Amino acid sequence: MAEFTQIKSRRLILRRFADPDLESFLAYRNDPEVARYQSWDSCGREEAVAFIQEMKSSRPGTPGEWFQFAVELRETGGLVGDCALKVEKDYQYQAEIGFTLSREHQGKGYASEAVSRLLDYAFGDLGLHRVIAIAFCENERSVALLERLSMRREGRLLQSARFEGGWSDECMYAILGDEWESAT
Repeated sequence: MAEFTQIKSRRLILRRFADPDLESFLAYRNDPEVARYQSWDSCGREEAVAFIQEMKSSRPGTPGEWFQFAVELRETGGLVGDCALKVEKDYQYQAEIGFTLSREHQGKGYASEAVSRLLDYAFGDLGLHRVIAIAFCENERSVALLERLSMRREGRLLQSARFEGGWSDECMYAILGDEWESAT
């Protein structure tokens, strides 16, 4: 497999994180509205620096490890969010994806564009068979995005995650490589 450099779309570049991303990364990771449906609440400076250093040397597609792709706006070169990919450790033809966009860049189709290119990469370059995504069922925008990308809702995980002081359901979506190829 060739060394990862970047994935381009019409308006975005998915690439490795770099040191200049620190302030933008901290800004959206510490926005309570962005963190609302995530597994984290906030991110300290030392944690962010360590994260960026780790991602600079990590390889996407390494079984059992998450890789975060920085999502850059081509027009400005600015960081607008990130996408994640984790190939399963014991079943290396399946992966899970995730995505986060800064609040000011939500609702403009960037997440859909980034995740679409991430799926192209997962099924094409990495040769995966199946990709899943898990979202809080209350997160209507993420659920709608996954459905727009032809991902199939395969289940509802009842009270599987802590959310806003209580238990919440998560919805699991999936798509197979041949389904993705037919959809695009």
